[in-house]
Amino acid sequence: MQNIKWNHFEEHLQTLMREENIPGAAVAVSQNGEVIYQKGFGVRDIITKQRVTPDTIFGIASITKSFTAMVIMQLAKQGMLSVNDPVTNFLPEFKLHGVEDLTSIKVHHLLSHTTGLPPMKRREELNKFDEHLEYLATKQYELLGEPGEYFSYCNDTFLLLGAIIERLTGRLFRRYVTEQVLTPLSMNRSTFSLEEVSKFHNVSVPYEWNAETEKLECCSWPPLGNYEVGGGIRSTVIDLLKYGQRFVNGSSNDASILNKEDLKEMWNPVHQVGRNTFYGYGLRMTPHYSNLTLVEHGGSQPGVSSHFGFVPEKQLVAAVLTNGSAVPVSEIWLTAINTALGLPIEQKRSIEPHYDASLQELQRFVGTYRTEEQGELTILLDGDTLKAESDGRQFDLRASGPDTLVMKNKDEPIRFFFKNRKQPWAALFGSRMFRHSEIDVVKN
Repeated sequence: MQNIKWNHFEEHLQTLMREENIPGAAVAVSQNGEVIYQKGFGVRDIITKQRVTPDTIFGIASITKSFTAMVIMQLAKQGMLSVNDPVTNFLPEFKLHGVEDLTSIKVHHLLSHTTGLPPMKRREELNKFDEHLEYLATKQYELLGEPGEYFSYCNDTFLLLGAIIERLTGRLFRRYVTEQVLTPLSMNRSTFSLEEVSKFHNVSVPYEWNAETEKLECCSWPPLGNYEVGGGIRSTVIDLLKYGQRFVNGSSNDASILNKEDLKEMWNPVHQVGRNTFYGYGLRMTPHYSNLTLVEHGGSQPGVSSHFGFVPEKQLVAAVLTNGSAVPVSEIWLTAINTALGLPIEQKRSIEPHYDASLQELQRFVGTYRTEEQGELTILLDGDTLKAESDGRQFDLRASGPDTLVMKNKDEPIRFFFKNRKQPWAALFGSRMFRHSEIDVVKN
């Protein structure tokens, strides 16, 4: 493994960085606890031209969710909670519009994004959990379905795990996670604090690509507020390798950190989110990948695209961090994993089949789908070709089944839900359910 040639990977990454306007990226891979590859690419600051290194600090965004889930599993092992406990056991003021039996929503549903809530308008100005509980209690929305019926990213319910941690421990969420995970793992260049970020050297500047001016534009670190529970850590690829070792290596003498056997529940499949991919607790898993298991999670914020994961059978851990928005960092991560495993660099998690859809079938998908958190997804029919528009970009589509379209350039599926209707009432795009704008009421 030490003699792996990474030239092909580096050529692929550098081509992708040019095509996707990625200013800087850091990649690191370890196996059996030893770093086998680490390198920085591009710049952390386009003005000063300072280069990225493996120690450059980036935002990790939603990779943070697995840290929060790890602490919940730690509290479960200590007997302070069970994932099957109702949320109201710990947050008695928890209320959701349209839910008659609040005890039906368990900690399990928060961890797995299966509460039934749609993506909601972000309220980053809310900095205390009781403020967010009030927001959830008074916000009007339409549920996607019963708890456990659908998967859809909902940061506003995931962050309640932070409130539970604070209620049970009497400590601020960020301090408790720092003391229980970051500090014991010697993740010394990782922090929730923007003040600390400003004091570190070798910190990336976040950038977004402006398609109109065709230039990278600097953006500020988002303050996040309560959303730090699911996206607030800033870190390095080297620190993330230390974190990954906890999932793939043996037992620990430190009782505050769970052993790998305790952590396996985090990637047990809870809900299918792709053709061969499932979501667990703050982690995704793809079984049967060349007879191995991929466990991973990505993240995205303004000026941040991140990906982290591991192959438990091979004690292989990889992390990729960039300072660009909405870039294909998941692809970079998988090519690094493939390179380390000696697999074809272009191998995918799964292959979407080709489905010969009739014009009538294609017409059913046409429409605009919306979510409060991430705007719109519009499906258009141009002759006999479907196209998708989202976030100012247009993608050609093909069908891979009667309920699934695929973005040709990324080979990523968009799954549609019909519920005995001629038109779909919702689409699972990325990790979020987008509701059809012309269908107002969904019957369970």
